[in-house]
Amino acid sequence: MKGAGPVRVLGAMSGTALDGVDAAVIETDGARIVGFGESGYRAYTDAEQATIRAALGRWPGEPGVAAAALVVEAAHAELLALFKDVALIGFHGQTLAHEPHGRGTHQAGDGARLAQVLGRPVAWDFRSNDVALGGEGAPLVPFYHFALGKWLGAGVPVAFLNLGGVGNLTWVDPTAERPEDPGALLAFDTGPGMAPLDDLVAARLGQPLDEGGALAASGTVAQDVVATFLAHPYFYRIPPKSLDRNGFAELAGAVAGLCDADAAATLAACTVAAVARGIEHCPVPPERLYVTGGGRHNAAVMAGLAAALDMPVEPVEAVGLDGDMLEAQAFAFLALRVARGLPTSCPSTTGVAAAVGGGIISKAD
Repeated sequence: MKGAGPVRVLGAMSGTALDGVDAAVIETDGARIVGFGESGYRAYTDAEQATIRAALGRWPGEPGVAAAALVVEAAHAELLALFKDVALIGFHGQTLAHEPHGRGTHQAGDGARLAQVLGRPVAWDFRSNDVALGGEGAPLVPFYHFALGKWLGAGVPVAFLNLGGVGNLTWVDPTAERPEDPGALLAFDTGPGMAPLDDLVAARLGQPLDEGGALAASGTVAQDVVATFLAHPYFYRIPPKSLDRNGFAELAGAVAGLCDADAAATLAACTVAAVARGIEHCPVPPERLYVTGGGRHNAAVMAGLAAALDMPVEPVEAVGLDGDMLEAQAFAFLALRVARGLPTSCPSTTGVAAAVGGGIISKAD
C-alpha cells in the first residue's frame, strides 16, 4: 500500500475457542498505533461451530475441510461488510491444523474470495511463509504487542499473555526501536490455554465455557495431574515454540475420573502452571503481566496467576485496551505491515532464521 502515513485497517480473527469472529479497526502506519476504531463480533451458530470442530486436525482436501472453510468465509463476509472506510482488511482464517515441523500450518478460508465478495483488498495467509522458512508460524501477535508496549509508554519490559484456546506469552522490551531488533521480543506458546476447560464443560455440562471460572473455583486441584502435566517434554523445549489446539489432548483422560468441579479446577491449574513455567524463560522478569483473551474472565485462572507470579497480573482493560478485540486489531496491524513490505515475524518470536514478512494481498477485480 503506497505511502507511509497512517490509514484505517480492519482486522478479523477466528480463534481456537471456536466461538465466533472478532473484527476491529485500528489506525496505524504499520509501526505505531495511532488510534483505535470501531469493532464487532459475529458468533458462530451451534451448527457452524460443529462444522468447524469436525474439521479440526484436518488438512486441505480431507473430509469436512471445504465445509468448514465455507462457514468461516460466510461468517467473516457477513461481519466485515458492516465496516466502512477502511483501506485494507487483514483476514487470519480459522486454524484447523498446525504442525510447523511436519505438514505445515492450515488456516481455513480463502482471502482472495473474501476480497471479491467485499470489494476490498485482503491480506491473508500470514503464517505459511514463516513455516516455509523454518519458523513455527506462531505466535504472530507479538509484533503488535511490541507496538502496544510503545503505545503504553512503558519504559521497562512488560509481558502480554493471551489466553485463548492455547496460551501464548510475549515479553516486550519497549525501549528497543523495532520489534525485529535483537532483544526486543521473546514470544512462544506457554501450553494449553482455555481449550481443555472449554472442552470439558462442553462435554460434561453442554456449556461453551466455565462462566467466570465458577466451576473451577469450586473444585480441588489434583496436584498429581498437574505434576504429570509439567513433566511433558514441551516444557523442556527452549522457546520460540508453538502448539496445536489439541497438543495436550491427553489432559481430558487425566481428569476423566474427577468430578466436574475438581476436573475444572485441575485444568485451570494446568493452564496457570504452564504460564508460570513460561515466565521462567523471560530474559528478565517483566514488570507487569497484561492478560488478554477469554481466559482473563476466568476468576480461578486469574487468581492462580496472581498467586503463582511475582508481579502484578491484570487484564488489558486496566490500561485501556480491549481484550476481546486485541487479536483482531493485531491482524489489522500485520495486514498493513504485509502491504508495506515490513517483517511480521523474527527469530525471537517464531524461531525463523531471520526477520521475514508473511502474507499475501488479494485485490478485488
